[in-house]
This record gives sequence, C-alpha cells and structure tokens, in this order.
Amino acid sequence: MHVGGAKNSALKLMAAALLAPGTSVLHNVPDILDVAVMSQLLERLGCIVTVGDPSPESGSGTVAVEVPEEIAWEAPYELVRRLRASIAVLGPLVARCHRASVALPGGDAIGSRGLDMHMAGLRELGAQVRVEHGQVVAEAPEGLRGAALWLDFPSVGATENLVTAAVLAQGTSVLDNAAREPEIGDLCRMLVAMGARIDGIGSSTLTIEGVDRLSPVEHTTVTDRIVAGTWAFAPALAGGRVRVEGGVGGHLDLVLDKLGNAGAAVEVDSTGFAVSVDRRLRAFDVVTLPYPGFPTDLQPFALALASVSEGTAMITENVFESRFMFVQELARLGADVHTDGHHAVVRGVPALSGAPVVAHDIRAGAALVLAGLAGHGVTTVAESQHIDRGYPRFAEALTSVGADVARITEPGE
Repeated sequence: MHVGGAKNSALKLMAAALLAPGTSVLHNVPDILDVAVMSQLLERLGCIVTVGDPSPESGSGTVAVEVPEEIAWEAPYELVRRLRASIAVLGPLVARCHRASVALPGGDAIGSRGLDMHMAGLRELGAQVRVEHGQVVAEAPEGLRGAALWLDFPSVGATENLVTAAVLAQGTSVLDNAAREPEIGDLCRMLVAMGARIDGIGSSTLTIEGVDRLSPVEHTTVTDRIVAGTWAFAPALAGGRVRVEGGVGGHLDLVLDKLGNAGAAVEVDSTGFAVSVDRRLRAFDVVTLPYPGFPTDLQPFALALASVSEGTAMITENVFESRFMFVQELARLGADVHTDGHHAVVRGVPALSGAPVVAHDIRAGAALVLAGLAGHGVTTVAESQHIDRGYPRFAEALTSVGADVARITEPGE
C-alpha cells in the first residue's frame, strides 16, 4: 500500500500560500474531498487553484495556488462549515490584509475544539478580535507586531494560525508550548522556503522573526502518518501482512511499538514499514496525547483492535471529548465496550459480527470498515463520504491487499 501526502498538512499549506502573491506549487497533495473544499475557499478569496491528476498508487498529486496581490478577507460560512481546517486561513488573512472575517468552522462531530487560543494569540500580536454574527473578526489596521505567546495546550490549529500570522509581523515572536506534530514542521519548512525566519522547528518553542514580504514556493507535502497508521492497524485487526510504502516509521514510534509488544511483527526501513499478524493480539492500553504521544486520530482503530484482542484494554481520550461517539456503532458489531467520561474499558471478544453502522467522522468511518473486516458476515458503513474526506481511494487500497470491500450507492444518491 502506498501512502501519499498528509491531509492535515496539505490543507494548511494551501492556506499558507495566501501569504505570498504569485503561484505556489504543492506536490504530494491527497485527492480527497477536503482539498476540493479548501480549493473552493481559496478561489472565493480571489485565488486560482489548479489541481493535477493524482497518482494511481498514492492517490496524491499536485496543486497550484495562484495568489493575487489583492485578496479578499472574508471566508463565508457555506464553505467554512464543511471544513474545520478552513480556520487556517485566519492567520494568513490577518497577516496579508490586516483584517479577516472567518466563519466559525464545522467539520467532524468529535468535540468543541474552541478557538480561544487562536484569538488570544492574535490579540497578543496586536489584533482586535471578536466573534460577530457567527464570524471570527480580526483587525490590525497598523499591522501585527511580534509578541511573547504561550499556548495553554499544544494546539495544532492555534500553532499554525499564530505562526502564519507572525511571519509577516513587525519584530520577533516567541511561541511557547507549540505543537510539535510533523505537519507543523512541514508548514514551518514551507514558510522558511518562502522567506520566513523561524527557529526551533520541531521543538515546543518557535522563534519567528517577522519579514516584510514572502515569495511563492514549490513544496512537497509530508507523508500522511494517520493514513500510514490506519494501514498498520488493518492486518492487526484482520490478520495478514501489509507493507506501507512511504510510511515514516519514526512518525509512528509509539503506535508501532504497541503493535509489536501486542504480538505483531513490525519491520521499519528507510522507505516504509510492514506489519504482519498471524494470531490474535494481546490487548494494550492507550492514552491519547499531543505528538509524540498516541494520536487521537488513531484512537478509534486502537479501540476497534482492543475489541477483538485477548484481554482487557483501557482507552483514555484526552484530546477530543466526543471521540467515543464511535463506541455505540462498534457495539452494534458485538464489541464489549463501556465508557465513563473520557475512559473506555474494552473487553476483547473472539470475533465481531457484521451489521449496518454509521460513520460520524473520518477516522471512525475508516475504523468501522476495518472492524467489519475482523467480523463475520457483512458490515455496511453508511455516511461513508466522511472517509473520503481523509483517504484517497480507501476501498481500492484495501482491495489491493486482498480485503473484500466494495463501495455501493444507495437508491436516490
């Protein structure tokens, strides 16, 4: 299986292109619905977005974003409500236009994910920020100025917005307790290539020295560690061996260690990794935390695996409070799961049983498909368009390694 570019990076790179007039070219961008929505949003802001044909292997291709000298500064609700990542245009718009109006975003039903840290940081940078008629409105008529910034939690979204705002601010900003995800490093490296001055990339403290102007750039998106992790869980749930070409084992150290300790055979090399499973795995506990902790986006897969593992596992969700909406669907497949607040106790059963279920978000939908592969009978996952927001060619990728998965169209669709 081939892994292409990271959804959680590509969308933010597209937003960051707003910082420089001219044409930025992004390679290894996944062919997913969210990229199409971000393209529409950028076009509403005055850009011309050209999407190339994706690779048949990885499902990723090239996106060119042509940014005019003058861009619009209002991001409308009808687009923003469809894509949580659209909030990433807030920082670039304030930096370029000295004002922005971005609708409060929508996206997956996995928690509140408030914007308090985004807004507090922009205020420290000198912007006046308020919520008005469902829009986040930020204004800095004299431009932004460097500041000492601190995040109460290493929020990925807040880190991205504050960095993209600070790169064009007057003076130096220091962002402490910044998120350290590989996608943050990818964004920072693209900004540096555009002419930004950022020190501390990969650490929890970023020092940003503002510059007057950035230039368009050509950049290759980092590999998607969540898609790679998804394919690592496929043989763990259904048995067999999967080789993940392009997967970066170093981005999934904790995940692969847990699978290895549970009884899977894990091989990591410079071009990818492989996971082989020929027996029922042992249950293991999971606590989701910001990177380099266990990713919240892979928690549904860990929970699904625990449901068919030997023994009992405790799954603790510390990032998104509504991730356990997935549990009620997994229970329909026969899983023995009990939740209490942000904890779930999972007692493994020998096998699941196919049933109709509903996907509430990207990762839950994908995890339900893999759980269905571990069960007897047929599992039908409704609302599967959520999966397409995060995975290019999801069904095709699974069938390429022998899974019996088919996409069906309901009457009237």
